[in-house]
Amino acid sequence: MNLRALLILFALCPSLFAASPKPNVVLILCDNLGNGDIACFNPQTKHRTPNLDRMAAEGRKFTSFYSASGVCTPSRAALMTGCYPRRIGLHISAIGAAVLQPVATRGIHPGEETMAELLKQNGYATACFGKWHLGDQPDFLPTRNGFDTFLGIPYSEDMVHDKFPEKNWPPLPLMQDETVIEAPVAAETLTKHLTEAAVKFIAAHREQPFFLYFPEAGPGSRKECYPGPEFRGKSANGLYGDSIEELDWSAGEILKALKDNHLDNNTLVIWTNDNGAVNRNPPQGSNAPYQGMGYSTSEGGQRMPCIARWPGKVPAGTTCTQLCTMMDLLPTVAAITGTKPPQKPIDGHDIRPLLLGETDAHSPYDGTGFYYYNVTQLQAIREGDWKLYLPLDGKTGLGKAAKKPAPQPLALYNVQTDLAEQHESSAAHPDIVQRLLSYAQTARQTLGDNETRGSEQRDAGHVENPTPRVKP
Repeated sequence: MNLRALLILFALCPSLFAASPKPNVVLILCDNLGNGDIACFNPQTKHRTPNLDRMAAEGRKFTSFYSASGVCTPSRAALMTGCYPRRIGLHISAIGAAVLQPVATRGIHPGEETMAELLKQNGYATACFGKWHLGDQPDFLPTRNGFDTFLGIPYSEDMVHDKFPEKNWPPLPLMQDETVIEAPVAAETLTKHLTEAAVKFIAAHREQPFFLYFPEAGPGSRKECYPGPEFRGKSANGLYGDSIEELDWSAGEILKALKDNHLDNNTLVIWTNDNGAVNRNPPQGSNAPYQGMGYSTSEGGQRMPCIARWPGKVPAGTTCTQLCTMMDLLPTVAAITGTKPPQKPIDGHDIRPLLLGETDAHSPYDGTGFYYYNVTQLQAIREGDWKLYLPLDGKTGLGKAAKKPAPQPLALYNVQTDLAEQHESSAAHPDIVQRLLSYAQTARQTLGDNETRGSEQRDAGHVENPTPRVKP
């Protein structure tokens, strides 16, 4: 083709020469849901999850995908910043609690660069709809940390006066940006309300790149869940099952909105969960086939179901078994969208080779290991197929476990083949034990352990005189 013909073609069809549009990113994060609660991860579940099952069939499942903590605040902090919670001071609250509570002095530091801040600087519209839990003071809210808009609750739905009457907490607020618009929040309609907001956001921003962070408030932390009236009594597993099936509906509505707005092929959707199902009585959630429950460093507590879908980019109907984590999402999304990474050191890795199904792609944690922390204490290390439970004089826990810390013996399991951890193998693999112990020593030096501060730790955000979020 000669130059004259090329210029004519450009004049007639400029779109042929336009740069490829930046991909949209949708990140859905559930709250206290178990790996065994979703049919595509556990065919024996009682729950009907057709939308997530279809998403998995059209995308890629990750079966060694980890949260960086077994509890809410540090898990979400790691997701937003790409850092171990201990690196950024959000592994513990200012009063020694495992998560941030209402009217807390601590929150995400303004100097940390969140996924939303990075994408906003790259021209993305950004929204957060759901449960935030990285601080309820103005400087810590989503709108001060990269999000154009926020609709949701600033902390967990169980942090209310009727559950903790000794606390001087305000009614659970529903916030629009930085203003309380409803208190207490109507829990039964919250999932529907947030989902409708997400669908409207997608339609309103179909002409520009967007980042939608959708941290669901369910199934939540209370003993009884609050499913919407359309789902109440419809599952085979009580209110918990009703809530799971409503969350599946919610994910389906978001996927439908992308298709209806012709954004399907240009949107990466990632669906996962912050930490494993917790030990309710009677039992409701399932972390099968892994042992242990949420709020711990067990596989059930931190090994999360994860699905990624991006038609034409992420290979459909495939499974990744390589170790990766929520901390990897920030650098991966930055690379995919052409966004500058954070200036400060982070712990996550660009896992595009794993996400896109490249042949012979390996875990970025080979050679360093992945660290399992419970609040301040380093409790385990995983590399490749192997997880080493570190020898501890007193293993810290939460709730009842915190009152009676018991010794933890050294133990090694192949958590790729021995999913229920029934075959302790340290005697047969002393070389693996020693290698993982050396990784633990590195973690202690850089990130710290118990009361010893690491050389690379940074401080969380702090305010002197916190005030409650109440309706004007």
